[in-house]
Amino acid sequence: MGILKGKVAVVTGGSRDIGRAISIKLAKEGAKVVVNYFNSEARAKETIDEIKSFGGEAIAVKADVSKMEDIQEMRMKTVEAFGDAVDIVVNNAGGLFARKTLQELDESFYDLVMNVNFKSTVFVMKEFEPLMGKGGSIINLSSQAARDGGGGGSSLYASSKGAVTTFTRAMSKELGPKGIRVNALCPGLINTKFHDDFTKDEIRSMVAGKTPLRREGKADEVADLVVYLASDKSSFVTGSNFDINGGLAFS
Repeated sequence: MGILKGKVAVVTGGSRDIGRAISIKLAKEGAKVVVNYFNSEARAKETIDEIKSFGGEAIAVKADVSKMEDIQEMRMKTVEAFGDAVDIVVNNAGGLFARKTLQELDESFYDLVMNVNFKSTVFVMKEFEPLMGKGGSIINLSSQAARDGGGGGSSLYASSKGAVTTFTRAMSKELGPKGIRVNALCPGLINTKFHDDFTKDEIRSMVAGKTPLRREGKADEVADLVVYLASDKSSFVTGSNFDINGGLAFS
């Protein structure tokens, strides 16, 4: 059926945009997928319905992955549905929430951004790593913002994604002896609701115009790279942060 046949995958923020594309592509390659969502219940159902339409297996699990008790509940539901072995974990949940200058920042906003983008990555990995064995793959979603500091008002978002990038490298060293690979993706301008909400049209046009490939990326293109990193085809790849930005920025 596909290169991931028989594997179990957990995708946080898996109901829309890049997460949805990842969930569907993993399922098309044969993985059984846990589609995590928090606010997007209708979209989670749509994602599950699409996966089932081509014979895939998936469940939707509501969880706030910035809270340990919710992560633990998600793990329990994963084991109930698909058994006590997980092969693939994709930490996709995250958000910018608002653009704020330094003087506009407050402690509650700091906690929100750092918890959703970085804390979630740390503790989802902590909770699911014991279920993973040799050949397991963890894929974290960082950002081009981690490379260049991000656009105006995105300092905390960029910093939280920078933390994801560094944590990915650290965990590749810690988990490598167990045969678990840990990599991250650093997407640039991808055509998603994220940019519909937070990036002005004129900025998007300008960035696309500066990109060597002269366009925005697609969620499916990010998902294709996730499939590669989830599979045995990338069996000697770990500790890497992959730029996927049409050549706009290099590591």
